[in-house]
Amino acid sequence: MAHVMVCVTGQKTCEKLIIEGSKLARELNAELSVLHVAHKGLNFMDNPSEGEALEYLYQISSQYGADMTMMRADNVVDALIKVARRLEVDHLVMGTPGNRGGHDLTMELGLRMPDVQIHVVYTRG
Repeated sequence: MAHVMVCVTGQKTCEKLIIEGSKLARELNAELSVLHVAHKGLNFMDNPSEGEALEYLYQISSQYGADMTMMRADNVVDALIKVARRLEVDHLVMGTPGNRGGHDLTMELGLRMPDVQIHVVYTRG
């Protein structure tokens, strides 16, 4: 069975990613998972708006039949890849790359996981 994994940040706009991931999972008759990885140095639950957003995304994930996992890691990319490999993910749904000092997470994941199809969804606005 195919597996779709949606990568979310601590923003409510990531609801769009979950909805698109759900549509893709239905089309492919695939399992659906949602993942949020925060860098170990960041306290993702200490920020009230981020904590509220993650709780909201957890509820949205449940509505669409997905399990949502939240974790911390020293290296976010390595953690995403490790979870994707463990779940045998075929499709990865992500938001548009932000300006992370020139670092394009989508491109790096594509290079390191050439067997996984990456779907980029515009979430701003």
